[in-house]
Amino acid sequence: MSQETRTYSLFLFLFLSHGVASHAVPDSRQDLHPLLQKMAEEIIDGSYLNALLDLIQFQSSHVWTADLSRRVLAYLNSRNVAFTIRSLQAVMGNHLEQCLYRPQKLLEDLRETDAQQFRTAMKCLLEDKKDPLELEDIIIDLGEIREQALQSPGVNRSLFLITLERCFQVLNSLECVEILGRLLRGSSGSFLQPDVTGRLPQDLREDAFKNLSAVFKELYDQTSAHSQRALYSWMAGILQTSSNATDNSVSWVSAENLWILGRYMVHLSFEEIMKISPIEIGLFISYDNATKQLDTIYDITPELAQAFLERISSSSFDMRNTSTIHRLGLLVCFYKDLELLDAAVAQVRLHQMIKCSRLRGFQAGVQKLKADLLDIATENQTLSETLGSLSDAVVGLTHDQLESLSPEAVHGAISTLNQVSSWAKSQVIILSAKYLAHEKVLSFYGVSQMGVLLAGVGTQAFYGMDRRDLLQVLRSSISLHLSDLSPAQQQGVLSKMIEAGDATSGVVEIQGAFFKEVSLFDLRREPRFNATDLKEKELRRSQALFLYELLSQTTRRPAELLSAGQLVKGVMCSHIDAMSADSFLAHFQYFENSLSLLSPYQNNSIADEYAVDIVGNLLCHLPAAILHRGVSPRAWATALHGLRDCPDLSPEQKAAVRLRLLEQHGLPQNWTAETTKDLGPFLVLFSGEELSSIATKFPDILQQAASKMARTPPPKEFLWAVFESVRNSSERRPSSDPSPGCHGVAAPSSEDIFKLAEANACWAPEDLLCMEEDTFIRNVELLGALRGLSRPQLMTLKEKAVQVWDTPSYWREHHIVSLGRIALALNESELEQLDLSSIDTVASLSQQTEWTPGQAKAILQGFLEDSGYSIQDLKSFHLVGLGATLCAMNVTEISLIRISEFRVVAARIGTLLCSIHVLAEFKRKAEAVFGNPAEWSSSVLQELGTIAAGVTKEELRMLDEDLMPYFQPSAIQCLPDEIFRALSAEQIASLGPENAAAVTPAQRGQLSAPQLQSLQRALDGAKTRSWLDEPLSASPTRILASRSPQGAPVARGLWLGCPLLLLTPNVLW
Repeated sequence: MSQETRTYSLFLFLFLSHGVASHAVPDSRQDLHPLLQKMAEEIIDGSYLNALLDLIQFQSSHVWTADLSRRVLAYLNSRNVAFTIRSLQAVMGNHLEQCLYRPQKLLEDLRETDAQQFRTAMKCLLEDKKDPLELEDIIIDLGEIREQALQSPGVNRSLFLITLERCFQVLNSLECVEILGRLLRGSSGSFLQPDVTGRLPQDLREDAFKNLSAVFKELYDQTSAHSQRALYSWMAGILQTSSNATDNSVSWVSAENLWILGRYMVHLSFEEIMKISPIEIGLFISYDNATKQLDTIYDITPELAQAFLERISSSSFDMRNTSTIHRLGLLVCFYKDLELLDAAVAQVRLHQMIKCSRLRGFQAGVQKLKADLLDIATENQTLSETLGSLSDAVVGLTHDQLESLSPEAVHGAISTLNQVSSWAKSQVIILSAKYLAHEKVLSFYGVSQMGVLLAGVGTQAFYGMDRRDLLQVLRSSISLHLSDLSPAQQQGVLSKMIEAGDATSGVVEIQGAFFKEVSLFDLRREPRFNATDLKEKELRRSQALFLYELLSQTTRRPAELLSAGQLVKGVMCSHIDAMSADSFLAHFQYFENSLSLLSPYQNNSIADEYAVDIVGNLLCHLPAAILHRGVSPRAWATALHGLRDCPDLSPEQKAAVRLRLLEQHGLPQNWTAETTKDLGPFLVLFSGEELSSIATKFPDILQQAASKMARTPPPKEFLWAVFESVRNSSERRPSSDPSPGCHGVAAPSSEDIFKLAEANACWAPEDLLCMEEDTFIRNVELLGALRGLSRPQLMTLKEKAVQVWDTPSYWREHHIVSLGRIALALNESELEQLDLSSIDTVASLSQQTEWTPGQAKAILQGFLEDSGYSIQDLKSFHLVGLGATLCAMNVTEISLIRISEFRVVAARIGTLLCSIHVLAEFKRKAEAVFGNPAEWSSSVLQELGTIAAGVTKEELRMLDEDLMPYFQPSAIQCLPDEIFRALSAEQIASLGPENAAAVTPAQRGQLSAPQLQSLQRALDGAKTRSWLDEPLSASPTRILASRSPQGAPVARGLWLGCPLLLLTPNVLW
């Protein structure tokens, strides 16, 4: 039983126990206070919440004595109510528990309370008093009850609804607004649906209205576009009424009303803004807090921004005055007046425009304005002289411009340069080299000044640092930037920290994402870990599996392990099997963020928004049938709020969501701007024809939605819709490129490329070839990062690179790094021309996984020849940097790799999709580290990844079936067909759904009928557990699952086939 439920029933149990233990009392009702008589009658009627509220009310004005306990018990006995303490406790506990785990029941009970009881309930919510309710030796901790109840999304929803229904009739409006604020802040904005405004009073006191408006402003980002519009209309309606502006030519938008609206000011119409008087807008801008407010209007459009700027310029403020510029907030991002602007003012405006990256869209226009201001800011001065005063506009500098900077200039401006968050990797390389050229020796102090430029330090340079300096780096704030380093760079740091003879001294010091690079081999040699050490560390699955097993030997409390950062990734099905249903539910909140699988057998209907609240991130794993038919219309808006953040919906889930959206909202051609904004993440589900109307009506919204889709490449139809919307809204200028065939071609501009993002994959190769040189130079890194470019497009862009930079023999590291996928178009001869002496250059190439064997061999040989290393000389960071090119090694070459270097990067090598012969040779190396396959544990199997696919038939048969889920899916795919079919039916059934889904058609074709049946069982995740149907105990220990923070990542930890959602139906339904 949760703490709050236990407290309720404990109170009644102790209270009644106290009475039974006392002496007999006269059977008289007259001695009992009327409020306590009422409480006793409610106990008899089973209205236990009402009884508790009456008791709290009584105790607020009376002193509780032992005699009162006896009198209440006597009253109950006089009513001839037959009960035992134990049975009454069970009945009362169950009822109160239902209020918490079936919050609809709580809502019903609160609706049935009388005015005084309801007032008491609201006062309990309102008061921050930590003092417990003391009844002699009985203590009721109302503060803890309130705190834990408010952590439940279902209880929050019931309290929110009842507050809207009854509070304003019982309490004063200020108190009700404070309660609503508390409840809304715990709801992640999902309670603020458009219909809420219809239930809000229209005659709120002014102070209550301002306080409630402040709550709405606080939750703005968590509120849907429809709800934002509804809340704005409610606020504006009250403000208009109070303004007494009867003449339509006079605006109700005063300076104070603008301040009250806050971020909702972006919902004012263009016409309403243009009616604001110069006096009022001037007064507003003069407010000390106006800039803070204007800094938060992230979703303002250029049109509305220009309207506000026009009104401000009509006031007494001089728009060219630097003090005015400082007050404009995000409006400065749209202030395009450049006439008579001197360099000093241009620099001030650039500094203010740092905040423009927060805007929701319209970044192409911002970049263009920054470029124009940059030109003015550097007039009559060299870049070296002005570098420190150009703010983040320096990201607009080309390679040649950065190369022209002196080391002294970079060193002098480092406090500015180290904070710019949008540097391209190639720019970071150039600037870091300039800075280090001034520093001469790489010390802790020098590194600590580099900030974001740390990623430009070479791997070999990191390895060459003094180990004591590196240890300081790990302990200082600069360590936050270690996650920006490439895997090779990170391994360079680790190699220095964990050198032979001092293997374990540095492991515990490593924090954050950097810790994921620590090898399983080194972890197994570190005896000092405890759960606290892991709270700030990111873990690979193999690390988590090992550490969970290690720590569970000394820690018996599951909560301590499950709450230790990402250690939950190490929970195995055997651990979950060992839990009772009650124990699992008690710790369910720790699992919620780590679930990535839902058993297909889970077919319960989600009846309403209460169930959606509790399911939380599990929404992402509901079967398509439930998404289509199982979510009630009333709950759909809440469900959609959660589904927006699902990273990887299956095709079936996407189809179900699309059908549901069409049922709820109709065809896209009839959508409003608010609907389109709210459904932005789901636009990829619609056809090109359906999206054409969106592209025409709301091109900016479509482009904003496209810019946020970074996880997986959007469908081609969606990209074409984005492409057409950008092309139709941009100015078409014929290319000035003199190349044959380019005359009259409307080639890509920098603004087009920036807006299009992944939709740049829709350019014809000839359009790309006709791109102006300056456009290519400024956008090559963006184009090289695109996932959808075809082979002809890549070939064209490579030709453009040769045209701009000359032949590959002239290219430097920053040129090669900036190419990204474009480098895939280099043939073997061109790859041989590259200077590959730096492992960092090679690492940038090996990030691509689409090399042909010939290309990979050329890169590998190029590095060995240019660097002078032999294979025997390769360090662990060299192996990591070589990446996919290791697949080009032959068996003899692999045998030359030193075991001491291989063992610390086995997990990295295990991500490679090499040929089976190469994997088999790496498997032999793994045996030298971890023993023969029969000795491998779950963590070892997970660590080795695709290397495990190098096992023989005999070795595969020897593996215990319980280890099958710990193969990585990529390893399953790499197993040769004839070896895969050597698995027994039992082993196949234990693969787990994700591994079963990775089985290739060719592998499946080799299986017998019994094996195919086992494969289907694995796909279904159908592993029966006898306790799934066991009744819950009379006093279960449960903690209600709360929704995770919006956008929280769903870790791929528990993909082992444990049907975890099956454990929750008794709580959810």
